[in-house]
Amino acid sequence: MKAYILVNSEPGMIWDVAESAFKIRGVKEAHAVTGQFDDVIEVEFNKMEELGGIIEKIQSIKGVRRTQTLIVVPRPIRE
Repeated sequence: MKAYILVNSEPGMIWDVAESAFKIRGVKEAHAVTGQFDDVIEVEFNKMEELGGIIEKIQSIKGVRRTQTLIVVPRPIRE
């Protein structure tokens, strides 16, 4: 499964947050971005419990103010 975690960071911390997030198991990409959010983090996981753990680790990164998680909805398989 896949999700995107959108992060609001403290001023001047966007690159530090992205670099720290990339060290977390399950994080595949971490980017500083412009717009409403400061960082976008792509994660992969097998169970929802794993996603919860990843979110907790991201929220504990110094400089993270707030997160919003977008879980990718898989396309139905049709035969």
